[in-house]
Amino acid sequence: MFSMTTIASSTTNPVATASAIKENSELNALEAQVNISNQTIAAAEAQFRAARAAIRVARSGLFPTVTVGAITTTSQVGINRAGPNPNLISTTNTVATFSGNGTNTFYQLPLDLTYEVDLWGRIRHTIESTVANAQASAADIETIRLSTHAELAVDYFALRGLDGEQKLYVSTIGAFQEALQLTLNRYHQGIASQVDVAQAQTQLDTARAQATDLGVARSQFEHAIAVLIGKPPAELTIQPGRLPLQPPVIPVALPSELLERRPDVAAAERLAASANALIGVAKAAYYPRLTFSGSFGVESSVLANLPSWSSRFWSLGPQLTQTIFDAGARHGLTREAEANFDNAVAVYRQDVLSAFQDVEDNLAALRILADEATQQEVAIESSQVSLNLALNRYRGGIVTYLDVLTAQNALLDNQRAAVGIRTRRMTAAVSLVKALGGGWNVSDLPPVK
Repeated sequence: MFSMTTIASSTTNPVATASAIKENSELNALEAQVNISNQTIAAAEAQFRAARAAIRVARSGLFPTVTVGAITTTSQVGINRAGPNPNLISTTNTVATFSGNGTNTFYQLPLDLTYEVDLWGRIRHTIESTVANAQASAADIETIRLSTHAELAVDYFALRGLDGEQKLYVSTIGAFQEALQLTLNRYHQGIASQVDVAQAQTQLDTARAQATDLGVARSQFEHAIAVLIGKPPAELTIQPGRLPLQPPVIPVALPSELLERRPDVAAAERLAASANALIGVAKAAYYPRLTFSGSFGVESSVLANLPSWSSRFWSLGPQLTQTIFDAGARHGLTREAEANFDNAVAVYRQDVLSAFQDVEDNLAALRILADEATQQEVAIESSQVSLNLALNRYRGGIVTYLDVLTAQNALLDNQRAAVGIRTRRMTAAVSLVKALGGGWNVSDLPPVK
């Protein structure tokens, strides 16, 4: 889970620290609900349980299969059948006497046993493949869990970024109202023109419309967070808050550690191992299959005689079968398994490269955005100085309101850009945590025994 506790410790202002801790606890509370109620994670866990059940199915091949049943057979043999007729009681020349209506009923209680000797490892390789698949499924759960936590954190910071813009617009609208009042006063004194008043009014109305429009995106992020924690959107309300001032300090793993901390990389490696085991299954088809079959039980044509010892029967014997012609099916299946393994290995290697790229991309983003944030603060200061000069010159009647309007818009744009950079720094930090595996380790893979 992406934790925000490091942000609070990096804030020096006591009031800001208390606010940051409150925001951290709110995000952590939302993140805690993901593991409980997110339906995507629930679906992945169900797939893992199915993969574990498949292991039991595969391992059952190591043991005999025993079936028991009850059989009742009623039959009638035609009188023209060649050979002895069981319906015939006595014959004299061409005259025959039949028993009743010529039918016989036969009862059986068999116990059948079948066992395949795993001479060439077909069953063992199948078990290896299903175990690797189950471990890959377990890693998939962690990949989905990590992605869902990261998505929630990104949505949360985007929402807080909009709250920051909303707060910025509140102060900006107040400044625009003061500027409009100043222009109206100058207009009533005959100093400013009606054009100046119209420009000031237009700027104020535009800022109000832009502030209102932020509510659309904020509602969408709020609804997205509700779905991620398994709630209907109408049941979640997130009160306005502040965006953290600085992203957390994230320790970066060594490349070898990264491969152990990415669940998607672990899943790809397990799928490659599963594909490799299936090659052994395919090659085992080239060799004979040795099975033992046995049948034990009682049988009789009279139901009352079934419990007697004389009604017993049994049979036991091995069977060795070898396919001598299959029109290239085994060869094709082996080549298919080898190609699937090559594909799985290529996917694994690509996932490793993508993991390194994710880390480097987000490290670069954090480094560059930190420099950009510093430069943006300088731009804001310059914009504020320009606006103060423009207002003073406008009050002195030296310039028109157009100069003030230009300076005000420049300041607003720079302030909005600063909020956007802070939001991007937080989302880049979330992406870096995700790229580093979020604290997961390959040792967390279940043995699935």
